[in-house]
Amino acid sequence: MKQEHSERGKTEFLTGPQVAERYKISGMTLYRWLRDPKLAFPQPMVINRRKFFNETELTAWERDRAKGAA
Repeated sequence: MKQEHSERGKTEFLTGPQVAERYKISGMTLYRWLRDPKLAFPQPMVINRRKFFNETELTAWERDRAKGAA
């Protein structure tokens, strides 16, 4: 799903199953990540009970985690 933003270009959103596939985790693990405040996983936008994750936020979260591991 893509949405146009005039000042930032295109923003891509991933569904919950796509995020689970991206990190090779189960849906239950994704649920736990969303509930863990210490993990600070990006929160989704919810439309009709479906979760959509901003790919830019996911990439930023990955970078932050990589910095913390180094």
